[in-house]
Amino acid sequence: MSSRQHGGPGPRDQLTAQLEPIVDEAVRAAGFELEQLDVRSAGRRRVLRVVVDSERGVNLDEVADASRSVAEALDAREDVLSDAYTLEVSSRGLDAPLTRPRHWRHTRLRLAKVRMSDGSEFVGRVGDADDDGVQLLVGGELRRVAYADVAGAKVEIEFNAPPAADLAKLGANDTTEEESK
Repeated sequence: MSSRQHGGPGPRDQLTAQLEPIVDEAVRAAGFELEQLDVRSAGRRRVLRVVVDSERGVNLDEVADASRSVAEALDAREDVLSDAYTLEVSSRGLDAPLTRPRHWRHTRLRLAKVRMSDGSEFVGRVGDADDDGVQLLVGGELRRVAYADVAGAKVEIEFNAPPAADLAKLGANDTTEEESK
């Protein structure tokens, strides 16, 4: 039986718990938020997967900056991670679930497939989002959805520009707001 079944965290969980504040501080120092930390064994090495995010999004150069910041922090704390490791730092993928208000703000003017707590599903264009919920354009009508009522949501990939009428209903200045993403 694992120590987790006896009420204590297992060795991997302990290491993750020790690494999380170190990685979080390094990620914040680089100007981002720690979205996820995953520590796995791969033979004799450990693989640390770090996912970062920010309100404004994260570009490739910024991922590299975050990676350097995390690597320096880990190298300075060999007391916690003395084994060989591989560090993988990335941003959230486009197919990552929308689980936090900043995820919704990030996807403004994009389509999202939303599954509600009652089991119903719909696709809507994301409008303004605050800490409690999001405005969605569904079938030409604006609809306010509380995050508490959302069971799951993901961005829908679009290959064409959004209709100008939809953007106007959501208060977009013009298509340059969409093009800037």
